[in-house]
Amino acid sequence: MSDRPAPSNWNVPNALTTLRIVMVPFFAWALLVDDGGSTGWRWVAFGLFGAAMVTDKIDGDLARKHDIVTDFGKIADPIADKALTGMAFVGLSIIGELWWAVTVVVLIREWGITVMRFWLIRRGVVMPAGRGGKLKTVVQTLALALLIMPLRQLDGGWEPVGLVVWWIGLAAMAAAVALTVWTGVEYVRDTVRAQRRQSGQPAD
Repeated sequence: MSDRPAPSNWNVPNALTTLRIVMVPFFAWALLVDDGGSTGWRWVAFGLFGAAMVTDKIDGDLARKHDIVTDFGKIADPIADKALTGMAFVGLSIIGELWWAVTVVVLIREWGITVMRFWLIRRGVVMPAGRGGKLKTVVQTLALALLIMPLRQLDGGWEPVGLVVWWIGLAAMAAAVALTVWTGVEYVRDTVRAQRRQSGQPAD
């Protein structure tokens, strides 16, 4: 058993995680200005979203590299991620860039799995994210970023380029939704198997 004291919650990774949470209302406001009709503020929203995703990568790498993973970080990090992406989905639906059905399905899956993950941690079961979950996150982030950009508001020579990229964003979102649902089903299946193994029952 290690005598190393638990790392302090006052560290750079946790500060970056907290910053992401603080950024959510500012991101929401920038996205919703003039019901999403302000080209300038849409670019600001895109910049905030991109910056938040970069800090997500940085804080995770720093925490692991310097062995300063804390209980606060374990809880706050997924909350920050889900708050930001959740707001992006809701905001895009409010301004008419994304069907509400898509947003509802994704949010039910994301928050449902998050609650289940915390419940498992309390029971001493850790279910790490699989490759499918990591791919889902990458595709989902790409799709949201493309749809947050004011691509359909571009004019002149940029108009056809904007429309092409916007359609790519929709295709990426379709793939993200499929991965979101599929990985959610996989997670529930793996959770049931883990619970059965823990209780001594057959996994299948």
